[in-house]
Amino acid sequence: MYVDGFVLPLPKKNLAAYRSMSRKAGKVWREHGAISYHECIADDVKKGKLTSFPQSVKLKAGETVVFSWIVYKSRRDRDRVNAKVMSDPRLAKMMNPKALPFDGKRMFYGGFKVLIEM
Repeated sequence: MYVDGFVLPLPKKNLAAYRSMSRKAGKVWREHGAISYHECIADDVKKGKLTSFPQSVKLKAGETVVFSWIVYKSRRDRDRVNAKVMSDPRLAKMMNPKALPFDGKRMFYGGFKVLIEM
């Protein structure tokens, strides 16, 4: 298995727009072969002394943290699925940073090999 993980700041006033965008994106990722698609909103994330989710995205007043991940069969499958997703016309609007309901410059993401699965 292989996982793409994402963390981003979301203005609370944009939660409905983000939820709508995420439902559409999740459907497209799943249709193209992702095993699962998850979007989570901060519930118990406090600012830490050295590091934390809020600090990682330079959280501002009126924002919350979103933690997301997508699961694939393998890295090779992730690359195949993402190539299809990125060219899917249903998500063209999401490719424009100005159309996003969050500050994409403060988002971070990466791909991970599964170490343990239980």
